[in-house]
Parts: sequence; structure tokens; C-alpha cells
Amino acid sequence: MDIHQSSVHFKTVSQMHGAIGIEMPKHPLFSILRFEDLPEVKTGQRTRLISDFYQISLKMQSPCKMQYGQTTYDFDEGVISCFAPKQVSFIDEDFVFAKSGWILTIHPDFLLSYPLGKKIKDFGFFDYAVNEALIMSDDEQKSVETIFEQIDREYRLPIDNFSQDLIIAILEVLLSYCNRYYNRQFITRKVVSNDLLSRFERILKTHIDNEIKAELPTASALAAELNMSSKYLSDCLRQLTGQTTKQLIHEKLVEQAKMLLSTTELSVSEIAYRLGFEYSQSFSKLFKNKTNQTPVEFRHLFN
Repeated sequence: MDIHQSSVHFKTVSQMHGAIGIEMPKHPLFSILRFEDLPEVKTGQRTRLISDFYQISLKMQSPCKMQYGQTTYDFDEGVISCFAPKQVSFIDEDFVFAKSGWILTIHPDFLLSYPLGKKIKDFGFFDYAVNEALIMSDDEQKSVETIFEQIDREYRLPIDNFSQDLIIAILEVLLSYCNRYYNRQFITRKVVSNDLLSRFERILKTHIDNEIKAELPTASALAAELNMSSKYLSDCLRQLTGQTTKQLIHEKLVEQAKMLLSTTELSVSEIAYRLGFEYSQSFSKLFKNKTNQTPVEFRHLFN
């Protein structure tokens, strides 16, 4: 594949095959490839890639280290990454494909009229950023490899009235395993996650503690500061605390509000402004939802 553009947008599976320099897909909306069969990639510059389809890749013997969140790991085990339509990724001048593994490409139209067409949008790992791949154990990798091989066998058979039904059924099994392994990863990498929680709390505290006017923290802004997607951050925090990013933000805002209401003479409007709320009514509504009291009622407890 020879790319000399700063941005490439693949709208069809066939277009992607053509850019790589391989034969056209056996189905216009679906393909499965082995990394071993892909030609060398040559890029003249760092290139932004975007596609209009889902992609699921299993990479083995990858020449590059994987970055998971902000931590780098040396893993020889398989790594799965999942992309939804319109997600953006980048390849650099020194990019090389994994030495072995699989890459599935599925256009959303391939799933139309099937329940998976709707269900696939509920799998959170398709919202994750590029550096939030699934790192698998040996046993997990073997299970997933077997499923990719099943899909490949079905893909290479002559297309008949059952081909699409069978491929989608096997694909759903693959996604269910991915879902299981992603949730396992949140648990087994608890040390990394605990460090994430500490960093999250420090950043949130910085946002809220401003004595003049805070910037109202949002889940997306905090996730960006942590170099990860908001969906992935929320999943990690839910595993550790039982609460989403938004719930934790609201909890910290209410804690700070209680401190200001009980230890200062600032008005409710001034407190709302200090915490980053544009309108004091929004602050009062949040406070009452969380405490069953208005800010004024809470303050009266200390007078």
C-alpha cells in the first residue's frame, strides 16, 4: 500500500482493498484478511485514516509496544482492537502491520435486518480510543483465533442463502467473547485502574478547587486530559467505584458545595459561579437531586 496523503477516507470495503493492493472482497460489505497476507505499507507522512465500517482486528507478534491508557506494555499475547464507523486512527511513516493475526471489516449495511445491527452499537468497546486495546491471555487468544478461523472458512465458501446468516451468527459469538474479555481486563488490571482513579481525582479536584471561578468539569474533558475516551474512562471508574464519570463529578461538586455552604458566607449564586455553573438554578437543581434539600435548607442546618 502506497499512501502519500495526509488524510484517507475509506467509504467502501472494496476501496480499502484497492488501497492496500489486494484482491476485491468476496462480499461487497464484508471481508476477513490475514495480516500475513498483507503487503508492506509505505507512507510519505503521518496519515489520518477514517472508514465507514466496523473493524475488528486480532494482532499477534506486533512489532510495536501497545499503549494501554497512559501505560506501555510489552505483551506477546494477542491484542484486539475494535473500531466503529467514522472513528479516526493514524499511521506513521514507520508503520508496519502485525506479523500475524486477522482483520474483519463489516459495513453497517451488512447487518441491516439482523438484531446484531442494533446490538452492535451497545458494545462499549467500539467507542474506545485506539490506545485502549484488549490485551488477551494465551487461552483467550486461542478461543478468539478459533472464531476468526470459523468466519474465514465460511467467507471463502461460495455465497448462498445461508452465508450471511452464518457469518453474522459467528460474529455475534466473537463480540460476546470480546465483551467478556474487556470486562475481565478492567478487573485484572486493577493496579493500573487504581492509578487511573487517583489521577482522575487529582484532575477533578483541580477543576473544582478554583477559588475564583472553576470550569464546570465534564466527562469528555476529564477523559481527554487522561488521554482516553469518555466511554472507556466511565467503564473503568464504574468497575472501581460503582459510579460513572458523570456521577462522580456530581458527587464531588456537591461535596464542595456543602463545604462552601457550611463554612463561608458566599451566596448560593456565588457558590454556583465558583463551581462553574452558568446558572444558579442548575446548581440548585443538582444539589437538591443529590441531597433532597435545597442549598438554602442545607445552610440553615449550620445556622
